[in-house]
Amino acid sequence: MEQLAFTYEMGVVAALLAFTVFLFVSELIRIDLSAILVLVIIGMLSYLPGLESLADVNNLFDGFASNAVISIIAVMIVGAGLDKTGIMNKVAAVILRYGGRTEGRILPIISGTVGVISSFMQNVGAAALFLPVVSRISSRSGIPLSRLLMPMGFCAILGGTMTMVGSSPLILLNDLILTANEGLPEGRKMEPFGLFSVFPIGAVLILTGIVYFLVLGRWVLPAVPARVDGTTAQGTQTYLKRVYGLKAEVFEVDVPADSPLVGQILADINLENNLYIISTFYRGKVSMVQILTAEIAAPCRLAIIGKSKVVHSFARKYGLHVRPELDVFSEEFATTNAGIAELVIPPDSQLIGKCPRELQLRKTYGLSLLAIHRGEDTLSHVETEDHEPTAIGLVEFKPGDMLVSHTRWDNLTRIKQNSDFIVVTSDFPQEELRPQKVGWALLFFLIAVSLILFTDIRLSLCLLVGAVGMLLSRVLSIDEAYRAVGWNTVFLLASLIPLGQAVQNTGTAAWIAQQIMFILDGWPIWSLQAGVAILATVFSLVMSNVGATVLLVPLAVSIAVAAGANPAIFALTVAISTSNSFIIPTHQVNALIMGPAGYKVMDFVRSGGIMTVLFLVVSLTMLNVVF
Repeated sequence: MEQLAFTYEMGVVAALLAFTVFLFVSELIRIDLSAILVLVIIGMLSYLPGLESLADVNNLFDGFASNAVISIIAVMIVGAGLDKTGIMNKVAAVILRYGGRTEGRILPIISGTVGVISSFMQNVGAAALFLPVVSRISSRSGIPLSRLLMPMGFCAILGGTMTMVGSSPLILLNDLILTANEGLPEGRKMEPFGLFSVFPIGAVLILTGIVYFLVLGRWVLPAVPARVDGTTAQGTQTYLKRVYGLKAEVFEVDVPADSPLVGQILADINLENNLYIISTFYRGKVSMVQILTAEIAAPCRLAIIGKSKVVHSFARKYGLHVRPELDVFSEEFATTNAGIAELVIPPDSQLIGKCPRELQLRKTYGLSLLAIHRGEDTLSHVETEDHEPTAIGLVEFKPGDMLVSHTRWDNLTRIKQNSDFIVVTSDFPQEELRPQKVGWALLFFLIAVSLILFTDIRLSLCLLVGAVGMLLSRVLSIDEAYRAVGWNTVFLLASLIPLGQAVQNTGTAAWIAQQIMFILDGWPIWSLQAGVAILATVFSLVMSNVGATVLLVPLAVSIAVAAGANPAIFALTVAISTSNSFIIPTHQVNALIMGPAGYKVMDFVRSGGIMTVLFLVVSLTMLNVVF
């Protein structure tokens, strides 16, 4: 192997690498701004004599049009389209149904699911699609988003090692093996790997990641406080009591077919029992109660707002079963869909002098009226701290009345355009869901995934097919698509691409690899393999994993042949180890989750450092056990 000479350009690139790592670790400035600064420095240095090959200034900004960056933009748009139809809400509800609201049960379900999905599609795509799901689970369960996103992201990266199409290095590996075979004697030629050749390795790595966070998560995961608003079932209780003195909770109650409640009028039930039936589940369908003169049909379930002792007494009276927690109504009371809204009746409102029952407030406006706050008094079906229950359905509205209602956010968005109300509540999702577009969203999502799995079309183009399809079918508007893109992630990755190219183009990477290989020369085979794995891990932190794979596979094959080891295993060691990118947020998945979870670089250093060591130990062990 010909010795490479260390050049002036290599020294400059090494200094730039050290400077970049310092900015990332110290966080003197935001890391996306740090990346842009490094991009500018590389561009300016390229004009100096002797540093012309540091970067081609005419192509300095090509990173913004790179396959990786365009793929991230497209997958964010596709994910937003799916989210817009409400699919992600349903996925979150299913996970909560089986995982409950405890971190120990939710974490493995989310992480394992994303890990399996990322074995067949790009890991950043799997992570981006589940980002809104995890966000919703966090808001409903009260678990900080920062304690869920990192395990999900790490398992998305680990999932890429489970099949030969799960990550770009593994996709490239068989081509690199065929190229390397041309220089090997007949008896040492390598056989290409099959689609599931690496499955045992990837499966054990995913399991390792899940166990790691379950066992050590309380110490290694940051606990950035979860945003909690007053619109979950528990939040509704707290908010009503704190602001209006309403001692009420939300209960889910089963009504059997033989209950004496069957056939009774909803309004009468509410008034006679000092509670409030807000929603029903009948014949497999959840619906807000729209007409209070309707009768109870059973078997069904009711969502009831009232004092605990009142609801339980009511249940005993009519032979009902009170469930310990919300089940079929959990989605309806989720903060992402609905919550408590406050509206004021202005002096010129057409509703003055009319009562809620006359107006059919629920049916007409989608408002389930819980209380009317008038002056210093609060009128409600439910007993307050200072007043007896009131039949508010028959109370005529007056100017200045504050209506305390439970409603879906899309209803509230429409009501904001109605001059008969002044909507006081402002902190709610004001973008209307489009469940009627779910068919189009699923169609274009499946088209994009099918193109990825079954064709050789470029990944970014496959994902853009799905994104553009959703825009043309009006699942999303173009303005909503722009808002869906995390531009800080885009600039972070695009600005770092020239640094990775400089490391490779100036020969810095090859020189570092050669020095390490010379140091390892003559060591036992297992230590040579470990050295190759560590080298691939380090290179994947400072350059693209594809570039690291292309550079190191030929070197690893040469080392294996010289040492009498299996060159195919050494080549596979490189391709798998380039996925060992957990320490700093340069990997696409880490960059994606950093902003939403509020992570700092040191969070990745702390959590990712241990994961990196576990990855090396487990992957090397499994490589030797399986092969």
